Amino acid sequence: MAAVQIELPEKLIPVFDGPADVRYAHGGRGSAKTRSFAKMAAVRGYMYGMAGVSGQIVCGRQFMNSLEDSSLEECKRAIEDEPWLLDYYDIGEKYIKSKDGRIWFTFVGLDRNIQSIKSKGRILLLWVDEAEPVTDIAWSIVIPTLREEGEGWNAELWVTWNPRRKASAVESRFRNSKDPLVKGVQLNWRDNPKFPAKLERERLRDMEERPEQYGHIWEGEYFTVNEGAYFSTHILQAKKENRIGHVHADPLMTKRAFIDIGGTGARADAYAMWIVQFVGKEIRVLNYYEAVGQPLATHLEWMRANDCGPGSCQVWLPHDGATHDKVHDVSYESAFRQAGYSVTVVPNQGKGAAKARIEAARRLFPAMWFNEQTTLAGVDALAWYHEKRDDERNIGLGPEHDWASHGADAFGLMCVAYEQPTAPPKPIQYKRRMLS
Repeated sequence: MAAVQIELPEKLIPVFDGPADVRYAHGGRGSAKTRSFAKMAAVRGYMYGMAGVSGQIVCGRQFMNSLEDSSLEECKRAIEDEPWLLDYYDIGEKYIKSKDGRIWFTFVGLDRNIQSIKSKGRILLLWVDEAEPVTDIAWSIVIPTLREEGEGWNAELWVTWNPRRKASAVESRFRNSKDPLVKGVQLNWRDNPKFPAKLERERLRDMEERPEQYGHIWEGEYFTVNEGAYFSTHILQAKKENRIGHVHADPLMTKRAFIDIGGTGARADAYAMWIVQFVGKEIRVLNYYEAVGQPLATHLEWMRANDCGPGSCQVWLPHDGATHDKVHDVSYESAFRQAGYSVTVVPNQGKGAAKARIEAARRLFPAMWFNEQTTLAGVDALAWYHEKRDDERNIGLGPEHDWASHGADAFGLMCVAYEQPTAPPKPIQYKRRMLS
């Protein structure tokens, strides 16, 4: 056939140039990354077919209950945009295959059908779209299935996603890889030469009305603030005022560890701990620690390794810190004291304690400075911590008890303890003595 011109965002051209094992793009809405990868999957199938190579293009997503949840329609639209591709492929209601019978598309959900990928026929290309929730175990299963190779080609993995968590498997496996055969780029709305006017109106509307979500939705930033979260506006304001950055500990001031107690069982609640200093009117939030199912010895080891030993740090516990563990018959209070720490147990605030912690935190947020590198996981928890709602009756049911609540409870404990009034010193009583 004669040479053809394929329209792609300019930033994607190096991604598809030359040999590779992995090609990826991550970014926000309206970037054209999904449509571009769908088109290039069809182009790659055409190239294989023209070279006499037979096999399948597998399009996967983590969650796919039916073809309606797959990339089928995206691939159809991409092929229909290019008349020469439309001449090559036979497009049906539920299938895409080449008219010469060499290439066919398969659509799979990794959460349900991941084992079946290993038994499929010759896989020439696996494209995983919306890949952010794909687990590391899933990657370890699907990647070895891409073992086909021939003269001048090999089976490839293509990945597209909108970033959500820095710790997700897709981020750690592919983003910023130093391997020259792993090629990728960040792609956002401004990189799309055909960015629609309607999406531009939606983008500007989100910028104005939903600033806490704008960066994640449109700029490909990690998800940091949940809409409706208790501290969403406070975290955004702290970022705006550069109060989340590099924060030094004052070497002359005592550190304080505020703890929400977990347990030692496999299904125990998380143990969460904030390390802070009260320096004048500033609250310096220096570090955050969280663990599940670990013994106290593990927590103590972390404290010592992070310059929070008994000589430099005081411990603050919730009221149940004085309660004895059912298994080990020892309280956290006594265990910390035995380890050499000064311990304060914050009294039970009774009904409304959760609300009191939230309101105390909101009042104190303007005085807080966060050391970004070491408190990232904790700030993520605060950004997610939100109200549980009954949508049918449109009422709030109090804080949602999920992965974020333990870090938020420890944070609230710190704020309540900071605001607790201290009793003024008793005046010295002088006795008048009569002189004889």
